[in-house]
Amino acid sequence: MESLQGILERIVFENAETGYTIGRLSSHEYPNELITVVGNLASANAGESVLLKGIWTNNPKYGRQFQIEGYETVLPATVVGMRKYLGSGLIKGIGPVMAGRIVNRFGMDTMEVIETVPKKLMQVPGIGKKRVDMIMEAWEAQREVKNVMLFLQSHNVSTTHAAKIYKTYASDSVPIVRENPYRLADDIYGIGFKTADTIAEKLGMDNESPHRVKAGLKYVLSQKADEGHVFLYRHELVTACEEILSLSPEAIEAGIAELSVNEELIPENLGILDATEAAEAEEAVYLAPFYYSEIGVANNLSRLLKCPTAVHKPGFVDYSITQLETKMGMAFASNQRKAITKALTSRAMILTGGPGTGKTTTTIGIIYLFEQLGRRITLAAPTGRAAKRLSETTKREAKTIHRLLEFSPQGNGFKRNAENQLETDVVIIDEISMVDLVLMNNLLKAVPSEASLILIGDVDQLPSVGAGNVLKDLITSEMITVVKLTEIFRQAQESLIVTNAHRVNRGIFPEAAGSPDRNFFFIEETEPEEVLTCICNLVRTRLPKHYDYHPMDDIQVLCPMRRSTVGTDNLNKELQEALNANSTETVRGGRNFRVGDKVMQVRNNYDYEVFNGDIGRISGVDAVEKQVLISFPEKVVRYDMADLNELVLAYATTVHKAQGSEYPAVVIPLLTQHYMMLQRNLLYTAITRAKELVVIVGTKEALGIAIRNNKVVERNSHLVSRIRGTFEQPGEAIGPKTSGETLEDGDWLFPRASTM
Repeated sequence: MESLQGILERIVFENAETGYTIGRLSSHEYPNELITVVGNLASANAGESVLLKGIWTNNPKYGRQFQIEGYETVLPATVVGMRKYLGSGLIKGIGPVMAGRIVNRFGMDTMEVIETVPKKLMQVPGIGKKRVDMIMEAWEAQREVKNVMLFLQSHNVSTTHAAKIYKTYASDSVPIVRENPYRLADDIYGIGFKTADTIAEKLGMDNESPHRVKAGLKYVLSQKADEGHVFLYRHELVTACEEILSLSPEAIEAGIAELSVNEELIPENLGILDATEAAEAEEAVYLAPFYYSEIGVANNLSRLLKCPTAVHKPGFVDYSITQLETKMGMAFASNQRKAITKALTSRAMILTGGPGTGKTTTTIGIIYLFEQLGRRITLAAPTGRAAKRLSETTKREAKTIHRLLEFSPQGNGFKRNAENQLETDVVIIDEISMVDLVLMNNLLKAVPSEASLILIGDVDQLPSVGAGNVLKDLITSEMITVVKLTEIFRQAQESLIVTNAHRVNRGIFPEAAGSPDRNFFFIEETEPEEVLTCICNLVRTRLPKHYDYHPMDDIQVLCPMRRSTVGTDNLNKELQEALNANSTETVRGGRNFRVGDKVMQVRNNYDYEVFNGDIGRISGVDAVEKQVLISFPEKVVRYDMADLNELVLAYATTVHKAQGSEYPAVVIPLLTQHYMMLQRNLLYTAITRAKELVVIVGTKEALGIAIRNNKVVERNSHLVSRIRGTFEQPGEAIGPKTSGETLEDGDWLFPRASTM
């Protein structure tokens, strides 16, 4: 093992997940050489003075390199080194210019001034008390972060998350990690059970430690929730923990018992609720939030449906719809009239239907008539993009559900709840198929009993990414009025996107031939590499040239899955090279992002007010503040470097992530290597994301597999039985209860014609 000391002049490459770094080092020992160093540098910054431990190697392609086995930072020994060190981006608030001023003033005493008498920094032009405080906070933070990084590095664990660990635990970081590394999985986004488990193993923690067993049980249930399951049957949970965690049945049962006492897990005998053969006396095990959400959705829906509704004078709604048709210069189809009628006369209603069936027009009609009645109307959708589209189509304000419920990022949850309900008379939610069980519970709690609830969505699309299958379960329960629009209007029939979406939904092959100006194409390619090349050419050259599309803003590649040659992971790398190869500035620690990259937020971040699925572009890097600037359609957000793991490249994304969105053009790779994900509702959802153009690239065999596979993966949920259990009888038997209020002649929405 040899030693090598010098200044890390620049970072050539850094893997954010493993910490593997390639850098260039200048050393007084080798004055005429810029040495290539490779290995884990624990997020060292360019400009830092480092003492490396390792061995010299000779790479056949790149020549002599120093292979790093370990390192420590050392204070620079010269004024020039000091200036580089401070200006390296190491300390938030000090950039190259400010570093030069500080070192010019204090020389080699700079570090001592910062450490012992930081107030002296105010002698430097441009530094006041506020900046001194910022510098001191950053100086302390980077020192603690470095300690955490080196601690994790010593246990062969990625140091990517060290800044977030320090941000959460501050000076207690290392003691907490030593005592119970599984806390990381609960407390810090991006650090899951597997990472915590690796740390625990390196620390010598017993495989059946109570900390590990309890964390493992919650991990397994959370993983299954990500697959859509609200609970696991007890035998499923025990089997999964045995296989995934290598735990004994005794340890698993002990963990379930302890977590149940603390009400972190809720076991329930479903036979009490549902005497069907399928349920028998099987016991389900819930994570507490899902258990209480399932009960909450059932109870709150019952509360709304049992509230009396007003009785309109006979003929009132029919006449008002006819008058609305005259005003709008159109005629509603019979099912559209039915939907508007049910909306005005039911406490709650579901409006569903595929593309081109008139959901938007029907919604506008419902809104207009409610407005004429003087009702206060609230519009919302699960995502920012869906809310924006709802706002554009209705010409009225629409919010995300989270913003509507006034989510507080300080950890207090939703401000709008059962105790502080929404001040509204009508709540209309679009893209309801995307809403999971937990969000639905929070929404229903905030809806006043006297308000009308209208849920709009396409039941044939993919279910929510989160746990539950809320829209399907609500319809199956038969407790809520449902109107399904099936008639495809003439104008929509002219679009191959609409007609092919319905063909796929009926299990029929789409039509891909026709005139050159059609809006649906199938390009047959059999080899993954050929599909990859074709898609890159389509996005970079062919579609922009023929349709004048912007390759990043107008075209979205939608994949069935992440992995494989034409999965999102590899396609994003290839499209990054095809569309943004000339960007010389990389964002360190951020999955090899480049300035100009198209990126997607993958979790709700209420501090930044950006949400899961939001797409933006990296517009710049602030080296002084250690922040990355992301331009979203309506604002620019400054991300701390530590939060970049909430972003992924978005040149290509999964179909699931595209729910609720629309793009001018959609390109879909479809090969048999996607076999596990080839389902009819996935292909249908992908096609319906396009407004103007769909291009499928792949094989007819894969297309056929997707179209024929209409088997919907069942999700463990007991919502249907819980909803039915809140009523004595299903369906129409519960009837609409009425308040006895009757609207008189003066309540007509429009002036009555003289002929009436």
